[in-house]
This record gives sequence, structure tokens and C-alpha cells, in this order.
Amino acid sequence: MMFIADRWLDYEVLDCGDGEKLERWKDTVLRRPDPQTIWPKRRPELWQRADAWYHRSSQGGGGWEFFRELPERWTLQYDDLTFYVRPTGFKHTGLFPEQAVNWDWMRGLITQRLSQGGATPKVLNLFAYTGGATVACAAAGAQVCHVDAAKGMTQWAKENRGLCGLPEDRIRWILDDAKKFVEREVRRGSLYDGILMDPPSYGRGPGGEVWKLEAELYGLVEACAAALSATPLFFLINSYTTGLAPSVLDNMIGLTVKPRFGGVSESGEIGLPVSAGGVLPCGASGRWWQNE
Repeated sequence: MMFIADRWLDYEVLDCGDGEKLERWKDTVLRRPDPQTIWPKRRPELWQRADAWYHRSSQGGGGWEFFRELPERWTLQYDDLTFYVRPTGFKHTGLFPEQAVNWDWMRGLITQRLSQGGATPKVLNLFAYTGGATVACAAAGAQVCHVDAAKGMTQWAKENRGLCGLPEDRIRWILDDAKKFVEREVRRGSLYDGILMDPPSYGRGPGGEVWKLEAELYGLVEACAAALSATPLFFLINSYTTGLAPSVLDNMIGLTVKPRFGGVSESGEIGLPVSAGGVLPCGASGRWWQNE
């Protein structure tokens, strides 16, 4: 199974291959590394359109080569959502467009519950980055708790909230280690109707805590299962770790969430359509929802 984010207008994968991808971010074309694209480029002539090219360094990391002057940042629209994007020193832009397919899924569940007269859903977004899922869920009517260890990314997310015109009190901002925060919430009896997480393969918390996905993910999922309300709406795990099969995420949900709540789960790759042909794989998602 593959979940494909195919509703973008402001974003497009033009082509990919030979370890790279060529993307249109509104009116700006960026050329970035992607180690999974081990096939040849389909449309080599398109690559001359790049406005900037991120080169990897043999010592790790890398840097941008600019072919024209770009604005410091610009905005991208997805339905009623607006985001700031810019080329960062780590090749990223502040947005993962493939996640739009999960935004749509969560928003549909939130809207359905509200239309049935349910209380405002409480959503917990862990490793929340610049807040794509945060503003998507908040715009659908949820009350969202946004948790990330990086102050700069949290500030970026706050600016995205402002762009989307969402009320300030719709989102709670937390700068903390994800698992420690969840464990404290459980002890306080603060539970959530929807929980999503987008953990890195490797990282550090605000206090220097080391995070390694393979060692830490199951414990976090287990803690999050205990933080679900009596009538949960959804549970979502995203992974960008190469080699981690979608069924791994499904198995974790099957061991932690389904025994308590029943419901339905599915897992699959997430991807983006490529205008030159094919689909760009962009990680995996494991989803659970209460079949209402």
C-alpha cells in the first residue's frame, strides 16, 4: 500500500533519479539529494531549470549553490493552509509535502467527529517540526499540543500558525523531550484523542538526550498509547528511516493501541507523484483509527 500526496498545486516533483530530486516550490525550482532515487533521470533537460542546487560534502553535510537570487523565504499554499519555506543549511525547506496525505486523513477524522456533535478533539503532535500537521489539525477544529525540542523550529511553526490565521489559543507550544513530556502528561491525567509522531532516525533533546529510533521508538509508542483518551480518534507514526518497513509500524500499533481500543490499522509507504513519471518514495506511515 502507498499513501500518495497528489493534491498539491504549489508543489511538484518534476523529476528524480541518479540520487537526486528536482522540485518546484511555487515559482522556485530546487535540486536536492535523495539517496533512494537510484534509477536514471527521466527528463535530464528539466534539470537546467534549477534555481538552487544542494551539494553534499564528502565530509558530511553540504551547501547550496544558487543560480539566481532567491527571497529569504516565501509561502506555499495547500487548501486553506499557508506555510513559509526556505532552503536551510541541512538541505531541508521547512516542509515535508508528502505529509499532506496524512493531514487530509487526520482532518477528515476530526471533521467527522465534530459534525457528529463530539467534543473538540485534543491532538498531540510529537517531533512537530515547523507545524505542518499542527496547523492542519487546528484548522480542522482540534485543540493541538505541539511538542518539539528545537526552539527555532517551534518559532517557525508559530509563524505558520499566524499565516493560517488560526487563533493563538488553538495551539499549545511545548519545547521538550517527546517521551518525557508524554510520561508527565499521563501522570497528570492529560489525555489526547489523537496522537501523531514524526521521529528522526537520530537526534538530541533540549537537554542533550540522545535519540536513536531503533532503540527508542517502541517505548515512545507504548507511552503514547497510555496517553490516549477513552474515546480516541487516531494514532499515527511516521518514519523516514531507510530500511524500516511499514509493517514494523503496524506491528507496534498492533501491540500497543489495538489491544486497548480495537479499531482499524493500516501501514504503507508515503509518496509523491513525479511529473516526469513514477512515484517518489518518502518514508512510511502506520495509521490507526477508531471505526466510528
